[in-house]
Amino acid sequence: MKKSSIVKATLCGVTALAIVASMNVPKTSSATLNAEKGLAGISITLDKYCAQEAETVNQQTVASQSAINQGAEYANLAISIAQVSVNIREEETTDSKVVGKLYRGAAADVLAIDGEWVQIKSGSCTGYVSADYLAVGERAEELADTFGTKYAKVTTTTLRVREKDDKSSDCLTLIPLGESYEVIGQEDGWVKISIDDGDIKGYVSSEFVEVSTKFDHAISTEEEEAAKAAAEAARLAEEEAAKAAAEEAAEEAARAAAAQAAASASKSTSSSRRSSSSSSSSRSSSSSSSSSSSSSSSSSTVTASGSGSEIASYALQFVGNPYVYGGTSLTNGCDCSGFVMSVYAHFGVSLPHSSASQAGYGTRVSLSEAKPGDLVFYASGGRVNHVGMYIGGGQIVNAACAREGINVKSVNYRTVYCVRRIVG
Repeated sequence: MKKSSIVKATLCGVTALAIVASMNVPKTSSATLNAEKGLAGISITLDKYCAQEAETVNQQTVASQSAINQGAEYANLAISIAQVSVNIREEETTDSKVVGKLYRGAAADVLAIDGEWVQIKSGSCTGYVSADYLAVGERAEELADTFGTKYAKVTTTTLRVREKDDKSSDCLTLIPLGESYEVIGQEDGWVKISIDDGDIKGYVSSEFVEVSTKFDHAISTEEEEAAKAAAEAARLAEEEAAKAAAEEAAEEAARAAAAQAAASASKSTSSSRRSSSSSSSSRSSSSSSSSSSSSSSSSSTVTASGSGSEIASYALQFVGNPYVYGGTSLTNGCDCSGFVMSVYAHFGVSLPHSSASQAGYGTRVSLSEAKPGDLVFYASGGRVNHVGMYIGGGQIVNAACAREGINVKSVNYRTVYCVRRIVG
């Protein structure tokens, strides 16, 4: 048997080698010649077999690599399936120090798996979590749409948001490079996004956005304590604001009662002196007119107890607190107009609970002239539907939406409708 035939048989596996080994080759020269001719035929067969095997292995490798690439986003993903939360431990034992919490639906990167424990990294936390409370691999991928939120990040300078998935459809607003918006649907060539908690829902071309899935992450023990302290400080600040508002309301009621008593006394005097009735009536009417004029002036002229910068700084204390539609609580939840209304109320300025109405207050200024404390309004179809407070540096603080809560973002995150200066 030729050495080359043996090598080929070995490369192709035990099966091919067994075929060669099972042949009974005589030792005569003619038999040897015949055997070599036979082996030459086997060699050709083995060549074909090896080529087929190589192609099969190559196809399997490509298929496996494709599967890996498709699942790469979730390859090392772990999602908490705890009822509420699971502790992140410093070491692989329940007696170890708790360094943070991974709430239900929050995600983490898997660093290592060691029996009943999984080493993870999430947010600023790195530690160990019991495997019983985590979904990993395919299970995590299945839960991704349940607990994750898809966002579309704009990759072009200015992108049109259209009413329908059609380039000829009306443009609802313009959004800038780098901003991200929640995805509420995907179709061929189009991504449907939500802006300002659904105030605007429209389509953008998938060519100009990058879609990714985001998850909540763990919160460290230090972050949790800091959040509690901030919430308590905000609660006390809101209580003080409410107390000040109540005192102001009581003073206003007292002034109104005094004015009413004075008017009653004047009326009594005029009825006892018929001759001065007309004069008294005139004075009362004049007084009433003056009071009305003063009241009207008060509602249109704003006097605040702080500057625009002080108002903006106060507003920033509530970043991270929740958004609640129709709400006015700076700590427990408010919507966009409720947020600026409550912030300005702390400084003695009364605004209505409506962004469209608020857009009629103060003095209109250009965006280039905006100062901290100014109100920035956004609209759709010419109708104001969102408001934020300018804080300087091209940014606003606003009660964005239920998903984002009170946060800071670029003033140009969508098309600015107008800017109103309330104080200063």
